[in-house]
Amino acid sequence: MLSQSIDTLKGIGKSKMKTFSEHNISTLRDLILYLPKSYEDRRNPTAIRNINSEGSYFVVGRVLNKNFKSNWKKSILNFDVIDSSGGMIHVTFFNAFYINNAIKEGKVYSFYGNITYSLGWLQMIHPEFCEADSESDIRGIIPVYSNIGSISGRQIRNFIKQINDISPLENIEEWIPGNVLKTANVCSISYALKGIHFPKTKSQILEARYRLIFGELLTLEAGLLLIKGRAIDNKIGPVISGDTLWEYVDKLPFELTDDQKKAASDIANDLNSSKSMNRLIQGDVGSGKTVLAEASMYAAAKNGYQSAFMAPTEILAKQHYDSISKSFNKRGIKCALLVSNQSQKIKNNVLNGLKNGKIDVVIGTHAVISDNVEFKKLGLVITDEQHRFGVNQRRMLSEKSINPNIMVMTATPIPRTIAVVVFGDLDISIIKTMPKGRKKIITRVCRNFSDSKPSRDMVYENLKKEIGKGKQGYVIAPLIEESDVIDAISATKLYEEMQIKFPDVKIGLLHGEMSAEIKEKIMEDFYNNKISLLVSTVVIEVGINVPNATVMVIENSERFGLAQLHQLRGRVGRGEDQSYCYLILNSQSETSIARAEIMESTSDGFLIAEEDLKLRGPGDILGKRQHGLPDLKFAHLTKHIDVLQKSLKIANEILAEDPHLTSEKNYMLKNKIKEIYGDNLNLTL
Repeated sequence: MLSQSIDTLKGIGKSKMKTFSEHNISTLRDLILYLPKSYEDRRNPTAIRNINSEGSYFVVGRVLNKNFKSNWKKSILNFDVIDSSGGMIHVTFFNAFYINNAIKEGKVYSFYGNITYSLGWLQMIHPEFCEADSESDIRGIIPVYSNIGSISGRQIRNFIKQINDISPLENIEEWIPGNVLKTANVCSISYALKGIHFPKTKSQILEARYRLIFGELLTLEAGLLLIKGRAIDNKIGPVISGDTLWEYVDKLPFELTDDQKKAASDIANDLNSSKSMNRLIQGDVGSGKTVLAEASMYAAAKNGYQSAFMAPTEILAKQHYDSISKSFNKRGIKCALLVSNQSQKIKNNVLNGLKNGKIDVVIGTHAVISDNVEFKKLGLVITDEQHRFGVNQRRMLSEKSINPNIMVMTATPIPRTIAVVVFGDLDISIIKTMPKGRKKIITRVCRNFSDSKPSRDMVYENLKKEIGKGKQGYVIAPLIEESDVIDAISATKLYEEMQIKFPDVKIGLLHGEMSAEIKEKIMEDFYNNKISLLVSTVVIEVGINVPNATVMVIENSERFGLAQLHQLRGRVGRGEDQSYCYLILNSQSETSIARAEIMESTSDGFLIAEEDLKLRGPGDILGKRQHGLPDLKFAHLTKHIDVLQKSLKIANEILAEDPHLTSEKNYMLKNKIKEIYGDNLNLTL
């Protein structure tokens, strides 16, 4: 029934249908899930005599002194309302032909609206009303809905009442198994929706909201766990001696930080287990994640297994290959590079080496997951900057063998609340402490509208000095081309400006609309110091490590998220020299200034990520397309972390008992996951 189109409701024609459709509301179910923004408590009328300030009030009284005037242009209805306290208000309606017929003098009505003082009188203009004690009485706890385009909240309330009249909400089918409802101590979906739209008590509203939040998070977590393979929770994988990992660590020319040691211990325990490793290594830029990947691949090779390491860009894959192969060649471990920009002869040699087992470690980009890539004995899969790879891409790589150990790494600090949602299938190790001796990047905010901070000219003068020392720098713009809509500098205009400012400096331009080949060439030239100054959009956020780069200038920094600013800042400070980050701020808003000052005051990426989550929400931080993270209608990841953790625990318990949701009691949950998240998660159930 609820799958019917909303145009089956009275009062919804083509115009309203179009408006609803623009807001992704097309069925009765969609409208039922449009929740009130607040509630008005109209259970007890206010005595008019006690009203001593302007505001919204609910009053009940008798209509007196009714007066209706009209002409061909307009009509006006005036009357007084007196209640049992003896107080009186004056009520006015304009264009009131219908209302004049609906309201009878001498009868008692309920009124709700805004009361103001006018010439010493209490006055209501166009209040909501109905006959007192009638079936349509407006007293009670009344939901208030936000307008949808030109459709008023009052109209929406009437439409939802129509839906309940047609198909009572008590009859909505439950999708959460009964045993789960009991365990979680939550109410049924029918009780929840009834309580949300037609509440009798305030506690019923709270109970209903909790159920909707829990149900949404449980469905999300169960869907994510299914798509990522957690359903087979105890899959047997290659057993790799953790002692060989420590063998590599012990021979390093430096000591690991405490966080690195803890993560290494987590990995060693995973590899020792017969259960496949499924671990996220989360560490800030420069925290030392790659050395853990090296130790893990070393352990795999010493135990007779191959490893695959996938990076997001060719130049980053080449950088990893250069550093890792130098270390591994000394230890008799054969490494190979596999990227698109190679001759077919080289590719064939790599493919043969992987197939016959002569290559122990392959490092590459998406080329590693190509159909023609076969491994003899793949035991470990590592993806770097995992948020650049979709779920299906990571799965394709892991399917190159039977249940290989999987490690995913990210230099994007992700708040634990988000990690719980997106990576509920992964065990998480966090590296916060930085290796000893690493210099903190000096960050300064430049306000174009204030003299109290470094000027834009001073910023570029400092950049010129660093380039004069033989160092390199980045200048970042939020746009590729100039825009009439957005007041922000573009990369192309900035590139032209830099050519004038730095006439003797080799300058490069990089943005997302360039071909992959051109982007790779520019990044390679910058890496090899053939380009001293790189003007770019955020395309540079991930993908290249240049130790010689010491200056990062970010124009219109107010247009970037905090986490994104932190990632961009992390492009410098890779070498031994002091590095600098300048945030050029063009907005005077308190929020923009506060955000910039957070960047200036801390280099803790996890603290910054938490602030970013509060400001922008999870979808913007991670990107819905990469993660299949759907919009949440009811839940808020920061506010509802306790419910989130509870739902994840229960989702794991459900799937541990019924890995593919094939049992009768889980059938409706399975359908709900398909209905809501099937497309986003590419879920095949």
